[in-house]
Amino acid sequence: MAHALGVSRQAMLLSRLGDPVPEGFAALVERRLAHEPVAYITGSRGFWTIELGVGPGVLVPRADSETLIEAAMAHFAGTDGPQRVLDLGTGPGTLLLAALAQWPETQGLGIDSSPEALDYARANATMLDMADRARFSRGDWATGLDGQFDLILCNPPYIGTQEELAAEVRDHEPAAALFAGPDGLDDYRRIVPDLPRLLAPGGIAVLEIGWTQSAAVSALVREAGLATAIRRDLGGRDRAVIAS
Repeated sequence: MAHALGVSRQAMLLSRLGDPVPEGFAALVERRLAHEPVAYITGSRGFWTIELGVGPGVLVPRADSETLIEAAMAHFAGTDGPQRVLDLGTGPGTLLLAALAQWPETQGLGIDSSPEALDYARANATMLDMADRARFSRGDWATGLDGQFDLILCNPPYIGTQEELAAEVRDHEPAAALFAGPDGLDDYRRIVPDLPRLLAPGGIAVLEIGWTQSAAVSALVREAGLATAIRRDLGGRDRAVIAS
């Protein structure tokens, strides 16, 4: 009943403004009243300098993740940029395609376990005219992956299974892209040990973290034999661990 009242009020407001109610407007309002993410409803989300197609089954790109691109830019400042980029848990291609947009000569590989996410990633690469530079493959993090990369980007699940989330996240975005065990660290424990063999000399890996996780993830990186640094987001919160 509350949803129906909301739709009617929206239609009434438009009619009072003298504008006709657009066809399908009521259905769009219903979706939003059910807390569906706006990006799913519009079918796109801007990230860094690019626009990405998104929808049910993929994690919605968030501005906080741009911190990883900023960290990469700072590391490669004054150079031609990375030659090879790896994006672990690429989703709709968010970090990989943003990096390729930043460095037009760069090649990259995106790995994800979700066929739906990979479909979006490939479509986004084509839409952005990057299909010749971006390759996507289904995988389980770095399992079976060979070769070395100048830049490794990763936004893994890092939310504890008991943490509270807003309804539009909890009820709509894929749980596999959000939750990582009771402490939110399960996937870091699997990803970090592979970083030393995947990093090219002079390269870096940039891992997104929850703002309370910098100490725990940094400890895992040091245990793997790599040096660490922290990059903060625009809100001043720890947002990325840099491994080198």
